[in-house]
Amino acid sequence: MTQDERRVYLIKALLAEDARYQGMEIPADAFQQKRLLRALFNVRMPKLVSAEFLIVQDAYLQEATRQKGITDLSDLTPTQEGLYLWQGDITTLRCGAIVNAANSQMLGCFCPNHGCIDNAIHTYAGVQLRAACAELMERQGHEEETGRAKLTPAFNLPCDYVLHTVGPIVGHWLTRKDRELLASCYRSCLDLAEQDGIQSVAFCCISTGEFHFPNDKAAEIAVRTVKEYQQQTHSKIEVIFNVFKDIDLEIYQNLLQ
Repeated sequence: MTQDERRVYLIKALLAEDARYQGMEIPADAFQQKRLLRALFNVRMPKLVSAEFLIVQDAYLQEATRQKGITDLSDLTPTQEGLYLWQGDITTLRCGAIVNAANSQMLGCFCPNHGCIDNAIHTYAGVQLRAACAELMERQGHEEETGRAKLTPAFNLPCDYVLHTVGPIVGHWLTRKDRELLASCYRSCLDLAEQDGIQSVAFCCISTGEFHFPNDKAAEIAVRTVKEYQQQTHSKIEVIFNVFKDIDLEIYQNLLQ
């Protein structure tokens, strides 16, 4: 199958799962097809899928990521011992684990084509990730607490694992509790990585964006917490601070000079 043929196959299979989509036309334009496929991935509830679907989906997503360009940790230069700063798409980073800024349901973003990192990670990992998260949450029996973390395979992402953590949602003003919970997100992820022998972790800018944590304060907490963890535990985990926006790049550059 070509990449175009895989995309059409996946769209047809996902449309066939729901009677509400019967009769929906598939756009001829490749860009619109990609948006439709991502939207269908985003709204799909965790449930069984055929082995054939997974074979086609995995080939499609891995090729899509290859076309975007994969960055290997070994190609990056540390800014300080054991610390890296990298601006780019975290779903294209090959390392031990990447961190997902999740919500308390831990099932990914259900908003079609949303721009959050939770949406991107679940999209390019494939439907297996939502199913794995659903299984974890069913066993837990309650929503994930803020400041905690869960570990899953990365499936079709170039990294090995995904660490899912729920950051604090900031209200009208930033509180001491918000700061403590954000620091807990970083420690929880590093603790899990240490327990599982993961040698490198890429942190996104947890709680900024949709959760309204001020970017500069969030970065200060991130860098301080990671450095304290390394000093207190003598951890050899390499940490990548991943940024996407120029404003975050500038903030982290100043902190890591």
